[in-house]
Order: sequence, then C-alpha cells, then structure tokens
Amino acid sequence: MTQLMMPRATAVWLIDNTALTFIQIAEFCSLHELEVQAIADGEVNGGMAGMDPLQNSQLTPEEIKRCEADPTASLELLKTDMPEPIKRAKGARYTPISKRQDKPDGIAWLLKNHPELTDAQVGRLLGTTKSTITAVRERTHWNTSNIRARDPVDIGLCTYVDLYAAVEKARAKLKKDGKTPEDAASGAPHYPAPEVPESADTPAQDPYAQFLGTGKDD
Repeated sequence: MTQLMMPRATAVWLIDNTALTFIQIAEFCSLHELEVQAIADGEVNGGMAGMDPLQNSQLTPEEIKRCEADPTASLELLKTDMPEPIKRAKGARYTPISKRQDKPDGIAWLLKNHPELTDAQVGRLLGTTKSTITAVRERTHWNTSNIRARDPVDIGLCTYVDLYAAVEKARAKLKKDGKTPEDAASGAPHYPAPEVPESADTPAQDPYAQFLGTGKDD
C-alpha cells in the first residue's frame, strides 16, 4: 500500500494552501484531528516547512478541488512506483542519537507543565528511565546547568496524540481520586469539601477543626 511522504509537512501545506477540513487532512496524513488543529494553531511543529503533495505526485489539483467541494469526501493518494519504506518491528521506543541529549529538556517541560503525569507515563512518552526523571526533578542531573524546559513534541521526542492521550488519562485518574494537578505536583493530600447539613437550623461544623484548632485556649 502506497504511503504518504512526510505526513506532518504535507499537513502544514494543506492547511496553508487549501480549504480542506481538519478531518480530511487528518485522514489523508494519518494524523489525529487534534494534532492537525494544533499544527494549524501553531502549537506544535512551529516553523516546519510544508511539503507540496502536488509536486511529488501524491495528489492532483482536481482531487483537492473535489474534496474542498465536499467536506465528507476523502482524499485519495495517487499510486507511485517508488519503493515503500520498510516498517520497523514493534519494540521499545527508539530515539535517534541526535535526540537523546534533548530528553532532559523534555522531562523538565513535562514536570513543569503537566505535573499530573506519573513518572511511568513520562518514561513511556520519552523513552527514558525513572532515575533520569528523578535526577531532573531534584536537579541532581549531571547536566542540570544546561537543561532548558522544551516541549517534547516540538523537539521530536513524542507525538502530540501520545502526549494528549497521556495527559487525559492522568487527569481522569486524578479526578476519580478527587485530586488536582497541583496536588500531584506537591504531593499534598486532598481534603474533600465538607458536606452541608440537611437542617438549616444546625450550624455547619468544620470537619477539620480538630486538626486546625479552634483559635481559643482550652
């Protein structure tokens, strides 16, 4: 099956040069609709040069016009005689050597902007170890003075879809446990709001008074 060349760069070009919907572009480029929207908003892949699918004979002007006229239509990729890339077998996430030095920057960004993520989630997203995450958090990493918090999506350490899914999963767990991202960051216990008594004649008592004190001498 023919595969699209450089899908994100192609998505950039389609966003800038056509009236196609985000859904149509996402389907054609095998991306998530939210990722296409993030590219359009400049939240990810900022500054990436677009790739014209017309020049590399993967689309025709007629095909684009057909789908612009019908938002429910799907773009069809032209067949090509070029050899298809060999798919890598599934396994542990591989990070190119040139990107490995950027992992501490990505870790620092996630710790700062998404404290709701667990160390295990950060490790899976960036393909790093718990000891490295701890070293960045506690500023004991050997290269601490040079670490700059940078969005791991922008520097190619993970995809927007994977990050979004991890954050949503972490927030759902916090909500289920009755906590907030700030609680996760500080490790502070969460105290649920006290229940209001049914009888209006009975004054509400502070359920934490025994821990906080009444302010009066015993």
